[in-house]
Amino acid sequence: MEIAFLIGRIIVGIFYLFSASGHFFQLNTMSGYAQSKGVPAPKLAVLGSGALLLIGGLTIITGFQPTIGIVALVLFYLPVTFMMFPFWKVQDQMAKTDEMINFMKNIALMGSALMLLAIPQPWPFSLGG
Repeated sequence: MEIAFLIGRIIVGIFYLFSASGHFFQLNTMSGYAQSKGVPAPKLAVLGSGALLLIGGLTIITGFQPTIGIVALVLFYLPVTFMMFPFWKVQDQMAKTDEMINFMKNIALMGSALMLLAIPQPWPFSLGG
């Protein structure tokens, strides 16, 4: 089971690192999208949210201080989910469905991140611990 947990950590961590890279390498595109959703200081918000994803991904992969990474992910998901995907405000049914899917996906990812707190630390195959 420890190997399965490590493989799962690597997969999830890569997901977060890939997401973070988009925040940095597609900054103008992502900040334009954030601005269209009414996010204040969109470039700063995109860079900050990218940093939170980077911290979360690195701590999950390495197992080093995972609580810090999980807190970073929750700090990412709470504002992003509600600001970027407010499905309850959308009139068009197709757009509303898309927003709801992304909203629910983020809520589920946040929940899965929180569940990692139940795993005793240090995690198997963790760096520095």
